[in-house]
Amino acid sequence: MKLTYYGHSCFGIEINGLNLLVDPFISGNPLASHIDVSTIPADFILISHGHQDHVLDVESIAKRTGAKLVSNFEVINWFAAKGLENGHSMNHGGGFDFDFGRVHYVSAIHSSSMPDGSYGGNPGGFVITPKGSRTSIYYSGDTALTYDMKLIGEQFDISLALLPIGDNYTMGITDAVRCSEFVGTSKIVGLHYNTFPPIQTDLELASRVFDQSGKDLILLEIGQTLDLS
Repeated sequence: MKLTYYGHSCFGIEINGLNLLVDPFISGNPLASHIDVSTIPADFILISHGHQDHVLDVESIAKRTGAKLVSNFEVINWFAAKGLENGHSMNHGGGFDFDFGRVHYVSAIHSSSMPDGSYGGNPGGFVITPKGSRTSIYYSGDTALTYDMKLIGEQFDISLALLPIGDNYTMGITDAVRCSEFVGTSKIVGLHYNTFPPIQTDLELASRVFDQSGKDLILLEIGQTLDLS
């Protein structure tokens, strides 16, 4: 299993020979200008909510790859109206078995609207459990710290959490540490930082705070791949 960071909140996750792409916002991110969107593989595209900085490249990648879209009911219907009918809608608390493994759609506290201003449903995150694995990956999406995260830690064995650290629109550094404690993991990959001025982040401080808490904060370079096997 491999994890590739494409900038902002976008990750590619290779599981059991299949490629998941989460929240593709690449072509509009100047920090990811060296990434060629037309070469990114995707069998499934997971979308946490409707904001443009999470859905910008969904249409172009899905049309090229034929990827199945996975998101809430409103987001899936919005893309279906644009001709992307290979979608699977979910809602909070629900899980579904896909070819690569099981996905649970979990709560996130944020807002959600589509690029045209239409309703994007309630935002969420994903707990991804690869087929044959006892451990799971938690992708929180854009969210505040919530006590519901303790339930995720009780229900799943989280081996890795992908969490925002950029503050302002989402959790900041200290809340992300608390989230990792709630979900029961010491291995965290940071996301949603430095892309825009309001989320500029002191990465040295972030690493120090996580380290002092006994946590391993991984800050990937854009385009970097992490081997999770």
